[in-house]
Formats: sequence, structure tokens, C-alpha cells
Amino acid sequence: MVISSLSTREFVHKYKKSIVIEFQEERHVLSTSPFNGGFRKDLAAVFNHDANPGAGMACSMKAATYREHMEIITRELGLDPEKTAGISTAASMENVSIKTVTFEDLTVTAIVTGGVEVNGGRVGDTAHYHERKGQFEKVTFGTINIILHIDADLPKGTMERTLVTCTEAKTAALQELMAGSNYSRGLATGSGTDGTIIICNPKSDLHLTMAGKHSKLGELIGKAVIPAVKEALFLQSGLCPEMQHSVLRRLKRFGVSEDKLWETYCGLNKESSISKPTFLHRIHSIERENNLVVLTSMVAHLIDQYDWDLLSFEEIASEIIFIFERISKSKGVDFEMNELAEHRKDQVVDDIINIFIKILALIGGTTENV
Repeated sequence: MVISSLSTREFVHKYKKSIVIEFQEERHVLSTSPFNGGFRKDLAAVFNHDANPGAGMACSMKAATYREHMEIITRELGLDPEKTAGISTAASMENVSIKTVTFEDLTVTAIVTGGVEVNGGRVGDTAHYHERKGQFEKVTFGTINIILHIDADLPKGTMERTLVTCTEAKTAALQELMAGSNYSRGLATGSGTDGTIIICNPKSDLHLTMAGKHSKLGELIGKAVIPAVKEALFLQSGLCPEMQHSVLRRLKRFGVSEDKLWETYCGLNKESSISKPTFLHRIHSIERENNLVVLTSMVAHLIDQYDWDLLSFEEIASEIIFIFERISKSKGVDFEMNELAEHRKDQVVDDIINIFIKILALIGGTTENV
């Protein structure tokens, strides 16, 4: 079925768990696809494919190699494998977001699917595979896939700069959502398997040579990609500002979870007087409170700035102790705050988080807080 039309009079189709664009005339394409990827002038179509076989089922390839797998998908879509570039994901095509912005005779359309709950990560995180003689370890799927259609004639170098600006826009969207990495305590900059396809129109009378943030094209890329990424993530997993307004969500990247809080509570109370369901109910009854979310956010960002060497240990320690004392007092829990000791950076952060976990566990075990 046709789900959208482009300014070049081409259509965005959705069928067989895929988003497909067939070109009506010559298009220039720059893509990250291992299948007919790179810069191409000879393609007739591009697609984004949902490789997820169903809930609870692992993604699997239909052939021994990724190229052969994608060739099979291409043929199943009724497209020519020699003239098609494709990217894949585990995100549903039902959750696609399409955003179009224009300025005078320039039109930019972003077509995005995405998910970062499973494998969202921060550039520089510890790797999960290494290529050796063409062989890879299995990777986890999640993926933000972007097809960016630009109705203008762009030189090859400008298309490459467009890819940079598009990537920056994706990362900006994740920053604005405070999406955490699943592999470190940093904020996510993307997923480990993101793919991008840039399409431009060499037949256009509009010839542009700049795609950076100072150019109008760069601005439109940001205005199309940022909201499209946000909407796609919301449609796929519910990720949005309301979801992130949560103590548990803000602390997830630091290893704080319901089970960790319960385990800590049991350790502090050898003969627990409440059940786990009751304890978790109490945690959920307070973890979205405005004041608690604000104070939690302050602790998280102080840790970020310590990790980035923007603040010293002495600067964050005194403020975090003050915040913890404020939280404890406001919730009526008796918690003796000891001075934080300066150790290696990871140990300092572990100490801070462990103290916070104890405070939250005590709050969860206090009936007066419900």
C-alpha cells in the first residue's frame, strides 16, 4: 500500500514488512547498506525491512551471508537485487514516522523506524563483535533506520556531509529524550546497528553544495529527522518525555532496577516485613514524583559531568551528599550520610549509586510514603 508521496512524484510503499521507494528516474543514493551500499547512481529502488519474525523469536538470516540474505529479501519484494539497496531492522514498519519540511523550492523528507531499548549505545562503548576475515559474532538488533529524501541536486561530497548532519540529528533526538546506553552509564548516541539511506534528485534545478548546520539544507535535515526519530521511538516502544519522567528510567543506565532495589532492601532488612509486590508498589508510587525526578536528574548529570572531566570529585561529592540528605529528609527515612571517599573514577560512581539505591530501598520499605 502507498503510505506517502514524495515531492519528486514517487511513492513510499509498505508491504511484506518493508518500506519501499521505487525511483521514476535517475536518483543518486548514498547508503550505509552492506548490500549495494556506498555512493550509487544506478539504483532503481531502496528499502527498509523488518527482520523480526515475531514476538519472542530471534532474528535469523535466510542465507549464509548478509548479502545473500538481503538478495533473497530483495527478490521477495519484487525488486532487482543488482539495482536495489536495502537496510534491515527489528523495528516494525507499522511504526514508521514520516516527516516532510520545506523552504521555498527545497523539500526534505525523513522516513524513520527505530528502537533503542535493546541495543541503544554510546559511541566509544565496549564493542560486542570484531570482524576477522569476514566473520562476525552475533549482534543484537534494535536499530534506528533513516531514509532521507532530498529534492535537490547534491554533489557527492555534499551527500556525504548530509550523512554527517543526519547522524547529528539522530543523536540530538536521543539526547533530548535522555535515552541511556545499554552498555555503559553514558547517554546513547544511536544503536549498534543503525542504517541510513540518503537520496537526492540530480534532475532538480536546485543545486546545493552545503549541508552543514549553517546551511538551510542542514536546518531542514534537523527539523525533519529529529521529530521523525522521536516519533518512531515512541511508536515502537513508547519512549517519550513522559516515559522518561521516572527515577527508575533516569537511573537505568547506572544499573538501578526494581530487582536491585528489592535485593538491597532485603539486605538492609534481614527479616522483611513486606512482600516484593508491596515493595515495588511503593517504589512505583513515588518514582514519578516531580521533586524526586528533578533531584535524581541532578545526580545523574553531576555524574555525567564528572565522567566528562567537567567537574571534579570535590565539586560533585558535596552537592550529591546535599541532594541525598534532602531526599532522605523529605521522605522521612533515617539514613546516615557518610563522606564520599575519592577512589578511581568508576569506584566513585559506584559508591554514589550504591548510596542512592540504599536510600530508595529504605523509602520503598517505609509505609508512610504510600
